[in-house]
Amino acid sequence: MSGLTDVFVHGAGICESSNVGAGTRVWAFAHVLSGAVIGRDCNICDHVFIENDVVVGDRVTVKSGVQLWDGVRLGNDVFVGPNATFTNDKFPRSRQWLATHPVTRVGEGASIGANATILPGVTIGRNAMIGAGAVVTKDVPPNAVVYGNPARIHGYGASERPTPDTRVSAGGPIDSAGRELVGGARTMRLRRADDMRGSLTAIEFGSDMPFKPARLFSVFGVPSAEVRGEHAHRTCHQLLVCVQGSLIVLVDDGERRDEVTLNDSALALYVPPMIWGTQFGYSSDAILVVLASHPYDGADYIRDYEEFLATVNR
Repeated sequence: MSGLTDVFVHGAGICESSNVGAGTRVWAFAHVLSGAVIGRDCNICDHVFIENDVVVGDRVTVKSGVQLWDGVRLGNDVFVGPNATFTNDKFPRSRQWLATHPVTRVGEGASIGANATILPGVTIGRNAMIGAGAVVTKDVPPNAVVYGNPARIHGYGASERPTPDTRVSAGGPIDSAGRELVGGARTMRLRRADDMRGSLTAIEFGSDMPFKPARLFSVFGVPSAEVRGEHAHRTCHQLLVCVQGSLIVLVDDGERRDEVTLNDSALALYVPPMIWGTQFGYSSDAILVVLASHPYDGADYIRDYEEFLATVNR
């Protein structure tokens, strides 16, 4: 405790680190080793153990019964629920130590529910929500809500608006002109004809399309647990139509998010440039057709959400 100022350490707590920010509280029976770095205004609750190679951001809450092992990095405003378990060795053996540990990152504003288990080297994106008891075996996208064993995406958290996001589906409140969504994205109604011979959906490129298509591709055979998309385009416009089955599309402008359920071949989703798009919840028979305004160009993609936010803010 020597040299720490504006830091509270309970009489039954141990804090060996001198890198602890002002306003942080370390409660009874918690133990912080000397190499740990802890930010400002954190709450380290009873019976928490923090190893040396650990970095904790500002305003983080770590509830009772949590151990932060070497390699854990918690961003600002992270919440870690009681008895959540971090791991840092995929193949642990008694008295056999790794030279270096995988880095497990929890992004800014993310929450981890009670008794969740986080495997080594996983990255949990900003504002993600990990359900109680979840077993997280792979990276979690920003804003995703995951739970189960293994943890799977079941939705996306509300944006920073006071009202929850609207999920739009074919049976939802869409008129013939469609519905405006975040960042200029919108749903569109396509022409559809049904008779005893079957059904037909049509798009007139000259009058129906908000851009001139240069490429068409389809996505199918996606296991329902998998997530696709997770990127933004700098200049490319896209129109998404699910011609069979169903899936959910998240559109995110960096501040707000909407979810759209595509479950009707006459329902299209227009996604303009600089919108982060993610597709999940594919039915086993889903076929997604995408019309794009530009030929494929890897440089047009932004695949890192933090880079996307920085680009939008610029």
